[in-house]
Amino acid sequence: MTQLLDLTGKQLSFLPETLAEGHFKKIFLDENHLAALPEWFANLRELEELHADANQLTALPENIGTLNKLLRLHVQRNRLASLPESFWQLRNLKILSLGENPLRALPESIGGMKNLVELYVHSIGAESLPESIGNLGNLHTLDLGHNALTALPVSLGNLRGLVFLYLSDNRLTSLPATLFENLHDLAYLGVTDNLLSSLPENVGSLTNLIELRLYNNQLTALPESLGNLANLRELHAMNNKLAALPTSIGRLMSLKELRLLNNNLAALPESIGGLQNLTHLDVRNNKLAALPESLGNLKSLTHLDLRANKLRSLPESIGEMTRLEKLDLRWNKLSSYPDWLQRLEQRGGLVYK
Repeated sequence: MTQLLDLTGKQLSFLPETLAEGHFKKIFLDENHLAALPEWFANLRELEELHADANQLTALPENIGTLNKLLRLHVQRNRLASLPESFWQLRNLKILSLGENPLRALPESIGGMKNLVELYVHSIGAESLPESIGNLGNLHTLDLGHNALTALPVSLGNLRGLVFLYLSDNRLTSLPATLFENLHDLAYLGVTDNLLSSLPENVGSLTNLIELRLYNNQLTALPESLGNLANLRELHAMNNKLAALPTSIGRLMSLKELRLLNNNLAALPESIGGLQNLTHLDVRNNKLAALPESLGNLKSLTHLDLRANKLRSLPESIGEMTRLEKLDLRWNKLSSYPDWLQRLEQRGGLVYK
């Protein structure tokens, strides 16, 4: 008995009727020219996975809801403007990928798909989300990026098992505080390319967060509670309007990458020397006139980008960074270069000045 059918990239515009007699568990139809799936598709009662990304689908079979063993459905990059009513009866779905379709919205019915673990609804043109999305308590991954969302439902904070949350490229001006109160398992949060001017103070509740992406917003400050993110390894906050960093940033002992280019930073706090595991620090194109002596405590640092600031001198302590591989000093106002720069170059370090 054939359980797998793989017709990926066969340039098909229709499916032969003979397939209706199959007993397939997995079907791959990605990268074809299918405008529709035949109605007999809903008779494939043993089907567990359907992959039909990158086709020209404008509709799904009206009776698709009869596929009660379906666990994974991928119909990304098609032309679906609506979904049949029976679609929301697929209550056993664990992975649903609807991204890059002109759906415009999600109905309240999605709240009934309580077995969903991964939901991808990026680039569907959504301006809002139903409150019922908070019923999807088993969600591990939620991708809402590249939409037109101006606000998030409070119920999003009910998704306590969420690990990956993608909100990039929307029109968000704020994030609900409830988002941070309950999402203690969150490891990745991407809110880039929005209109955020601040973050809730309780962002520090996300103590399992590993990667935080905030770039391309309008942030003028980061909350002091940021220092509570003990597991944070990457902080990307470039292209904002940050005038200063919170003193608590020095408590981020797990931080490896700190990207702060294109902000309005006039100084770095002395506490930055506490980032013992930091390997990459990028503060180019800010307004730094001086650097704290504590910078030399960053013994793990391998890459330091100081380009396009207002530096007139460098702290001697930078010369004690024994792991430094690349130092970029271009477009500053340095009157002279310290002797340790030569020593850095002699041991193989790359210096741009």
